[in-house]
Amino acid sequence: MDDVATLLRDASRDGQAVIPQGGGTKLDWGQPPRRADLMLSTARLDRVLEHAWADMTATVEAGCTVARLQHSLAEHGQRLACDPLWPERATIGGILATNDNGTLRARFGGLRDLIIGVTLVLPDGTVAKSGGKVVKNVAGYDLPKLATGSFGTLAVITQAVFRLHPLPHETRTLTFAATRVEPLCELALAIQGSQLAFVSLQVRADGSAEPALDVGFEGERAGLDSQQDELLRLAAKLRRVDPPPAVWRTREELWQGTEPAVTGTFSVLPTELRAFCAQVHEVSTAPALGWRVVAQGVGVGHFRLEGATSDALVAPLQRLRAAAERRGGTLVVLVGPEDLKARLDVWGSPGDALPLFQRVKQQLDPQGTLSPGRFVGGL
Repeated sequence: MDDVATLLRDASRDGQAVIPQGGGTKLDWGQPPRRADLMLSTARLDRVLEHAWADMTATVEAGCTVARLQHSLAEHGQRLACDPLWPERATIGGILATNDNGTLRARFGGLRDLIIGVTLVLPDGTVAKSGGKVVKNVAGYDLPKLATGSFGTLAVITQAVFRLHPLPHETRTLTFAATRVEPLCELALAIQGSQLAFVSLQVRADGSAEPALDVGFEGERAGLDSQQDELLRLAAKLRRVDPPPAVWRTREELWQGTEPAVTGTFSVLPTELRAFCAQVHEVSTAPALGWRVVAQGVGVGHFRLEGATSDALVAPLQRLRAAAERRGGTLVVLVGPEDLKARLDVWGSPGDALPLFQRVKQQLDPQGTLSPGRFVGGL
């Protein structure tokens, strides 16, 4: 940590731009930085510092991979209840910086709900700590939530403290298919309004395959049987099929396919998920684009558009974003051709939050040392 502080202090003094990364694969997400003089890797900060299993908390360094942390926690029957992309490669610092949440957020909340403490190194070399190892800690500024999702533009995350959850006794996944996505979205809404204690819920749709809905449960066998019976009653008009292998990692497939393509995230109200999927299909009709969506039942998810050229993707993306923002949602381009990112604001409208973002950036990184231009509004 002292080396990180020294490097940042010297870089800030010399007016250099530093790009933090933790050894993962997400440096191409978001807007390309305006400058990149130094790459700062935290991959060697890879220890699980403390697992207070009786208190169900863990302190871990930013370069530790999610899979390594989960393996360590499993020795005491516990886990970090999140399912980010590529856990074998994704680091703790990386998933926090990008706020990479999976389908488990429907039951356990997102990373901002699971993190209870953080250690940051500011651009001037100052080491700042917030929160702690107590789940109900409320002292000080909420730096953990501020750093989560900041894309390395405010500070370098070096350590994090998380609340933990028990490993499940058993898991069960039920998958339903239909010729159209609309009844699957309707079932997703019905499930959320029911007494079913699901832990994961996702809708999969694309332009070349039958859409499907996956519902995941955890618990004891008797409870799972009861949950399954109730779900089958709700889904009586739909066809049950076998879930695909690694069903809860299917969004990783959105980073594979024909190029040029864009992969990104979206958020809409759960009641608007059906309309969003219909809009993706509509904008992909002329010009003909390949498209795929993996959406969580809570109204957030990932999409992929594939076209013959980068130019063919710009107008459909603009239409799709406009439709999402009209409904109070968002659409962010994570990965795409450089020429497309040069023509399209990958983040979309920040609304009235931009002045606040700018003040926070000015307070923590007045010299623009960390990842300049990578985040919303060119921060």
